[in-house]
Amino acid sequence: MEQRTILVTGAGSGFGKGTAVELAARGHDVIATTETRQQADGLAADHPELRTLKLDVTSTNDVALVPDLDVDVLINNAGMGVMGPMATVPMEQVRAVFDVNVFGMVAMTQAVVPGMRARGWGRIINVSSVAGILASPLTSPYSMTKHAVEAFTKSLRGELAPHGIDVTKVNPGPYDTGFNDRMVDGISEHIAKGDDATLAANEMVRQVVLTDQLDPNDVVITLADLAEADETPPETLLPDGIGELLKAMIDAEA
Repeated sequence: MEQRTILVTGAGSGFGKGTAVELAARGHDVIATTETRQQADGLAADHPELRTLKLDVTSTNDVALVPDLDVDVLINNAGMGVMGPMATVPMEQVRAVFDVNVFGMVAMTQAVVPGMRARGWGRIINVSSVAGILASPLTSPYSMTKHAVEAFTKSLRGELAPHGIDVTKVNPGPYDTGFNDRMVDGISEHIAKGDDATLAANEMVRQVVLTDQLDPNDVVITLADLAEADETPPETLLPDGIGELLKAMIDAEA
């Protein structure tokens, strides 16, 4: 496999960190980016095989560094999780989650596309979620952003294919990276006092999302394999078989 320059956003933890380390072990030139300089320094100390960079996807100045990096493959993994009842979630948090999960992804994509077009090849892998396919009570702030990622990725794949740029997405279910726990734990702060119905819904969400979470290495290997593949499918739903489950749940709601 020829060496590729691969930029991974949100590489300070979870899928991003695991994927960066895996790709470096496979011999690629990996630029592992993190939201803060402290995260980048810590990652560099633990994994000197990586090129680390403080790159907040919501920072215009940080994103402006990207065109000079000559990226072959961009893995748009950086993400923020906010859940709660839409009647009471502060608008600044709704805007913040869109800034990271949607507008940050678009900004990073726009930063790499000119270079990829000039070289006649490139790949963009967007990390979506099963929440981009199915929405349920209390998940709206996060699910809305992932639904936007779905539309963005599907449109982008068709737009960039004639230029030799491949676009795909991965839709993970509940994997044990700590991300889901932090997101679900934050719901209660947005529930109004005395709202027993929403408290009951919150407990249901906790059970569904946090019970029997899966090994994140499955997602890491999938992302690394997609970065190396000759061609990619439009989407990869994880774990195997979850697509059929989601379809059954959507059909049941219809």
